[in-house]
Amino acid sequence: MALENTHDKVQDYYGKTLQNKDDLATNACTLASMRMPKHVRQALGQVHPKVVEKFYGCGIVIPPLLEDTSVLDLGSGSGQDCFVLSKLVGEKGHVTGIDMTQEQLDVANSYIDFHTQTFGYSKPNTNYVHGYIEKLTEAGIQENTYDIIISNCVINLSPDKKAVIQEAHKVLKEGGELYFSDIYTDHQLAPEIRQHEVLWGECVSGALDWKELVSIAKEVGFSTPSLVTAEMFEIHKPELRKVLGDAQFVSATYRFFKLPSDISKSQEVSEATYTGGIPYNEEEMLYDINITFKKNQPLIVDAELATSIQASRYGKFYTFSKSTASPVERPVVDPFAYAQEKKLVAACCAPSTEQKSEPEPKQSNGSCQPAKTGCC
Repeated sequence: MALENTHDKVQDYYGKTLQNKDDLATNACTLASMRMPKHVRQALGQVHPKVVEKFYGCGIVIPPLLEDTSVLDLGSGSGQDCFVLSKLVGEKGHVTGIDMTQEQLDVANSYIDFHTQTFGYSKPNTNYVHGYIEKLTEAGIQENTYDIIISNCVINLSPDKKAVIQEAHKVLKEGGELYFSDIYTDHQLAPEIRQHEVLWGECVSGALDWKELVSIAKEVGFSTPSLVTAEMFEIHKPELRKVLGDAQFVSATYRFFKLPSDISKSQEVSEATYTGGIPYNEEEMLYDINITFKKNQPLIVDAELATSIQASRYGKFYTFSKSTASPVERPVVDPFAYAQEKKLVAACCAPSTEQKSEPEPKQSNGSCQPAKTGCC
């Protein structure tokens, strides 16, 4: 589908076809997010029910250390995640949502005052922009402005994913973080699947092959994408499953950083130590599924990871020193293999009468450990 034609069809789907979550044909846009911390759940509980009702996403995406930051939400829809972030960044922070669907923006704008009053702010710290995520700067989003960009199951709706990633790179500050959830496929989809309007609108047939994300991020100038969480999802309607053939899909959350422009390829390996202090992560800081920094326990990291953290808002909570030791390996993780393994572990660890919540990856003493294998 051409760019303009795709935009028109997606706007019609989210502005006119879908009136609430009951109208969805698949569960891609209602998948449960990774376990939310208490403070995030509390913020979500303060969002107006009408905003939640009109919101479609595959997993709320809330990174740590948000107070006083500037955040951009790509494809903000009815504003649910923006209003959660509005609470978490505080009155001195700011949240911008951008969306191309006017009906969704109308919902979001109509509840700005409600949330400003609910959070006890003297003035709004949230605004919404009508525009395309492939053309952020054309929509008036300034370059080198944002500390964080989030997106909740939206990049898959764009026919030009590389343009989205490029624009995100432009508007982030150096050291800024792109932290987002999306739907991915395990192989390239056939053109007839890509052309299916319902499956595209449901965030399925526009899904990126996960390996392409890694390639695009590196080409644009981001750090290597790090997998934060992943889960499988199934298309159960026979008529839609038939169209998709043997294609499999996963909902995954990734993070990567805008590296400094003067980064040197000769930078040395570092001993990185998390000194604590990040709210709600005082004793340990999860970087991705395989790396968790334990407070005051050094971890040998490669140059890219050290640079990513040092340049970011997280940097002041770490100390670094040069090291000649070998850094922990950071393989690019297949989200399908990880999600399938999590599903297996959850199933065989659960009591016979009910399913346990999905297990967290196991970490040990601040070292890099592979995702858990086998049963409990």
